[in-house]
Amino acid sequence: MFSNPAYAGMREGICVNGLMRQQWAGFKDYYTGDKASPEDYLITIDSPIKLLHGGLGAAIIQDKATYYWNDISLLLSYSFHTELSIGTLGIGIGAVLKNRNIDGTKFRMVDPGDDILLKTAQGDMRFDANLGVFFRSINNYYIGVSFTNLLKSTFVKLDPSGEGIISTDRTLYITGGYNYVFPSDPRFEIEPSILIQSDFISTQYNISTTVNYNTRFWGGLNYRFQESVGAIVGLRFKDFRLGYAYDINTKRLGVPGSHEVSLGYCFKIKTDRSKTSYKNTRYL
Repeated sequence: MFSNPAYAGMREGICVNGLMRQQWAGFKDYYTGDKASPEDYLITIDSPIKLLHGGLGAAIIQDKATYYWNDISLLLSYSFHTELSIGTLGIGIGAVLKNRNIDGTKFRMVDPGDDILLKTAQGDMRFDANLGVFFRSINNYYIGVSFTNLLKSTFVKLDPSGEGIISTDRTLYITGGYNYVFPSDPRFEIEPSILIQSDFISTQYNISTTVNYNTRFWGGLNYRFQESVGAIVGLRFKDFRLGYAYDINTKRLGVPGSHEVSLGYCFKIKTDRSKTSYKNTRYL
């Protein structure tokens, strides 16, 4: 839901998800020795809302690109759902409030007089918007297309040059997958999926396959083209989901691996149907 607002409310019930990722764990700045590995902390919540003919969602993420760059974003999403003969189509919009902080005192400048680089710690806040569509078929496949940060808002206080260099990244996401149940043994399901992510300067291609057993355990592999190979494992206990992934970098020797932990919980609000009132006088 974080990358595609149309996914809000696509599942049954209220769903809360958390994700913690540390990329290149243990990576440090060569000169200062400071911890420089990128980190992400994400929490999302979404639910179908019948009154609104769709779903609502919200998310908060802290994205620490490195020790001198830190983003905190708040996201609100609405998705309009329409039922088709072959599945459910969601059309979503989202509003984003992003706060970015950059500590220019930690830059090692080749030219101290460079006007483009910050000399002090600065922060700035900007609004942006997301847009997406998501289709879930009754035949167990899905596909989604979305854009995040459509406005490509510029952080004026962080851009001394005034050239709009420091801004949000307009990003395209294309995702799709299929859930295949083995006819000979329905306890086993295999789900291949693909994710394409592009900011129109560079593009990432992710191909994943997971195998689910008895809707309780899963494991699989993810390949990010020319970047990493990851192993995925997880389990479900009642309404809780716990997952872990480890990525091995394939770009060059000496780059550490990446850890990712995810938690999920979905539930429905049950109404009390035991109390019944009658308006017919024969029941008085």
